[in-house]
Amino acid sequence: MIPEISIGPLTLQTFGLMFAASFIVSGWIVHMRLGEIGKPPDWAYEMVFAALIGGLIGARVYFLADNYSEVKDDLLGNIFSGSGLTWYGGAIGGALGVILWAWWRKFLNLWLLDTAAPALAAGYAVGRIGCQLSGDGDYGKPWDGPWAMSYEDGTVPTPPGVTVHPTPIYETLVMGLGAFILWRLRDRFRLGILFAIYLIYAGAERFLVEFLRRNEDALLGLTMAQLESLAMMLAGAIWILVVKRRYGTLARPADQMAAADVPPQKA
Repeated sequence: MIPEISIGPLTLQTFGLMFAASFIVSGWIVHMRLGEIGKPPDWAYEMVFAALIGGLIGARVYFLADNYSEVKDDLLGNIFSGSGLTWYGGAIGGALGVILWAWWRKFLNLWLLDTAAPALAAGYAVGRIGCQLSGDGDYGKPWDGPWAMSYEDGTVPTPPGVTVHPTPIYETLVMGLGAFILWRLRDRFRLGILFAIYLIYAGAERFLVEFLRRNEDALLGLTMAQLESLAMMLAGAIWILVVKRRYGTLARPADQMAAADVPPQKA
């Protein structure tokens, strides 16, 4: 594990570095796509900033709510502590931040969702590299298979001699592939379908990897993350079925293709 990187007198946390890198990569993808659909590419910086602020707040609030019994005795101290962030809380908070930004920019539409889909997948893939490097406890259950790993030097270390599933690596590979697929499909479907595909893909990835992780069951033998993943997959599937039933096809019509060819606007 490499929890920290020292550059002269400066010590940097690898988790924080990859967290920042995830937003940079997401912003780069959004920047490219905004230019393709005739919107100011520089909006990407605003969008990423809104997602960052909303995500940090959401991740913290979700963590405190989910672990209230453990943090209630020092709630104020835990609000401003340097640990305790959850992915789903960050996703919800980030989404709300972007929605507020999009409302301000009058860009609250299906183009926004489809623009975000590959960026979200890529950002998640990069962020999980930080989990792997820091050994922050997101690894899996004990396992002695051919690529099992020990996280003895991680910020949340495994017991000496114990090897586990390197689930952050699994997630980086699967979501990196997902980002590539979503980008390649960006002009194939009716508006909104790409985001629905993202919901199904990301939900399925997290649902399956949870079987290898150490999280406690919440209901019916499933973890809270799995229940939330099922909700994501269901929402995506319903969205696709409704569009299919209404229009008879998921393919993007000519008028929606033309909308992507308008000249860029000024910020």
